[in-house]
Amino acid sequence: MPIKKSAFKELRKAKKRHLRNIKIISELKTLDKKFISLVDEKKIEQAEKVLNRLISKLDKAAVKKIIQKNKVSRKKSRLMRKLKKA
Repeated sequence: MPIKKSAFKELRKAKKRHLRNIKIISELKTLDKKFISLVDEKKIEQAEKVLNRLISKLDKAAVKKIIQKNKVSRKKSRLMRKLKKA
C-alpha cells in the first residue's frame, strides 16, 4: 500500500482508469463476436451496421490510448476483409 497522500490518489486514479478500460474492451469484444456471428450467418446488412459501430469504438479506444493504434488498424483491416469474403 502507498504511504504518501499523492500515491494514494494515484492508486485511486489507476483503479478508475482500469475499470473504464475493462468496460470499453468488453464492449469491443461483444461487438466483435456479434459481427463475426452475423457474417457467419450471411446477414451482411446487419453486419455492416455492427462493423461501423465497432470501427467507431475502436478508433475512440485508440485515441484514448486504451488500445494501441497499430492493433486497431490491424483489427479493422481483418474485419473488413472478413466482411468482403462473406
